[in-house]
Order: sequence, then C-alpha cells, then structure tokens
Amino acid sequence: MLTVDSSSLRAISEYGQPGKIKRMLRFVWECWKLNLAGAMEFRLSFLLTAGMMIINNVVWIVFWGIYFSRFHVLNGWGLQDVMMLWAIAAGGFGVMATFFGNASRISNLIATGQLDIYLTQPKPVLLHVLISRMSVSAIGDVLFALMIYIAFGDKSGLGFLKFALAMVLSTLIFLFFTVIVNCLAFWLGNTEGLSFQLYNALLTFTTYPTSIFKGLGKVVLFTVLPAGFISYLPIGLLREADLLFIVAAIGITLILCIGAITLFYGGLRKYSSGNMMGLRR
Repeated sequence: MLTVDSSSLRAISEYGQPGKIKRMLRFVWECWKLNLAGAMEFRLSFLLTAGMMIINNVVWIVFWGIYFSRFHVLNGWGLQDVMMLWAIAAGGFGVMATFFGNASRISNLIATGQLDIYLTQPKPVLLHVLISRMSVSAIGDVLFALMIYIAFGDKSGLGFLKFALAMVLSTLIFLFFTVIVNCLAFWLGNTEGLSFQLYNALLTFTTYPTSIFKGLGKVVLFTVLPAGFISYLPIGLLREADLLFIVAAIGITLILCIGAITLFYGGLRKYSSGNMMGLRR
C-alpha cells in the first residue's frame, strides 16, 4: 500500500500554493511555446510526422467501419460508440504526449542520471520533467480525436462538456499511470523495457470495447491496467451518465495522481546522481 510521507506532501502542496500559481502557469506556458517552436523549426517534417499518425489511426477506423457495415452491434456497442472510444483514447494519449511528452522517458532519465539537470532548477521537479519535451506525432492524435468528435460526436453543449470531461480523465490516467510505471527505475534499475511494455499495454487495451473482455481479463482492465476506465467512457459517460462509473473513474484518477507524485518524490531520495552538467532555459 502506498503511503504519503512528509516530503511527498510538500511536493504535492508546492503545486497549489496561491502565491506560486501565476509564476508556475507562466513557466509551463513558456516551456510549451519553446517545445512547439522547436517542433515547428522543420515544418515539413512536423507536418509529415503528425500526418502519418492521423493516417495510422484512420486505418483502424476504416477497419471498424468495415466490421460494422456487416455486424451492426458488438456486444451492445455501436459504430458511434467505437468511434468515440478511439477519439477518447487517441485524444487522451495525444494530449498527454504533446504537453507532457517526457513522461514515458522518466525511467531512462533515472537510469542514465539525467535527472541532475532538473534537480538544480528552482521548479517542481516532476512538473519540470514532464513538460520539457513534446511528441510531434502525438499532435496528429489530438487532431484525429477532434476530427472523429466532429464526425460522430454529440455536438450539443452538454455533449461537448461530456466529451471534454472524458478527454481530461483519459489524459490524466495515461499521464499518471505512465509516471508510475517509469518510477520503477528508482528501485529496479534500468526498467525502460518493462515500463514501455506496461505503458504500451495500457495504450493498446484502451482501443478495444470493454464488452469483449470477460472474467479475469475484465478485472485486470479495471485494476492492474486501468484501461477499462478509459475504454468504457463512451458508454458510461457519453452515451449515458453512469454516476457510479464516473465517480469510480474520477477516484482512480486521483489515486493514480497521488501514487505518481508519491512514488516519484519518494524515489528521488534513492536517486544516485549521474554527475552530469547541463543547462536548461
């Protein structure tokens, strides 16, 4: 069971002190602008990378379209449900990887001693690590999600708010789960391969309707890999507001958030410096 010690509580609280919020938001905004500027430096490469991700996702959409042209229902799921599943999964992953692109590299930073650069900065370490990199291809995922929502989603005011909430939950679950599996490197050494496999497993299972899984498989999707809390959003939130599921999804998001912050700052106490020298703006 995870316990939150005093150092972790201080780390959590530093994100919410009223006097620091404005400076923190400005710092985050400047980092995002610099990341985007760097990505846009080679515009053709940027457009090709983002475009290829959109095409990759469209291939899967065509596959599901062919399936539903012959079978109109999949264990209670219709074409619109599966399309919104892909919008939420791709969109949540895309937002996470675009704005917090270093999350999947934390285990590598730990194993190679590259956290030193962030430890010398007067900024919250975890936040600084997360926002210091942007995945260009993930921008294609975000654009794809918006395209699918426009084509298949409920575009009423309430429908948009429900989709926005689904995107927030999806993004945060992706983010904090990724941080947690990468923090294993503090205790197990170089776990880059293991962290990637767990991260990739979450991403994979979020793109399949939960109704096709039964028994132990379904239990795993709502416990070990919280993919079920993302993949069920088209039914439990967008199609019909299942209050129990929504509360559970918000609850697991909060648990992952606290767990990620606790594990990261707890792991920092075991971190061995790589004696690296570097500068960040």
